[in-house]
Amino acid sequence: MNKKLILFSIDGLRPDGAKACGSGSLEKLMEMSTYTFCAKTVMPSITLPCHMSLFYGVEPTRHGILSNTFVPQVHTIKGIFEKTAALGKTNAIFYGWEPLRDVAPAGTCRYATYINAYTDESVDTLLTDKAIELIAEKKPDFVFLYQVDTDEKGGHDNGWMSEGYLQRAKTALDNALRVIEAFGDEYSYIITADHGGHDRMHGSSLPEDTTIPMFFIGDEFEKGKEIDGVSITDIAPTVAKIMGFEPEKEWEGRPI
Repeated sequence: MNKKLILFSIDGLRPDGAKACGSGSLEKLMEMSTYTFCAKTVMPSITLPCHMSLFYGVEPTRHGILSNTFVPQVHTIKGIFEKTAALGKTNAIFYGWEPLRDVAPAGTCRYATYINAYTDESVDTLLTDKAIELIAEKKPDFVFLYQVDTDEKGGHDNGWMSEGYLQRAKTALDNALRVIEAFGDEYSYIITADHGGHDRMHGSSLPEDTTIPMFFIGDEFEKGKEIDGVSITDIAPTVAKIMGFEPEKEWEGRPI
């Protein structure tokens, strides 16, 4: 394949949170996708290590990010942004948590929009609006759209599975569907979480922290099919398969 792709990450989205939030978007996403509610993330189940594993296709012990503080890799592995940029593809990133800038090294993104999570009631919706506007005008090849409010304002501020958390989860799922409905078959889509959470925290090996949902949408995937045995490290090789480039030999996951 050689398609354009939009990758969504909904920070802290638990599978049972997606199911309980009351979003009518969830059923539509399930109908149009190959999906799972039992994918596994990595340990430690915190934001930057999980996203580095998502983009670099390896466990944290290999990419070396074990906290939310970035450190350079000892043994450099190329990630999604480096691979696509080297092929001359146009990349874009929209994010509301500043440390995520490190998943897209300098020079790999033509378009980047950062808005601090606490500058707006719903940064997720604001970033989604900006992403839709830019995609419509510029048609980038690869887009990473990150939703932070589910974790920051939902889980940490109110507690996982609280009413405040569920409302943020609903907004994030609705935002994902808005983008898909805006661009249809022009793009393929992957929607994932980085980790779950419990009480007002995450990072443990509890199933509530380490189990995440994923949705794979496009001509490459069977509609309405539920799968299991999926890891967050499978996302990078799946992106490679959709976009038509060779995965890095170090990547440990498998394409979906």
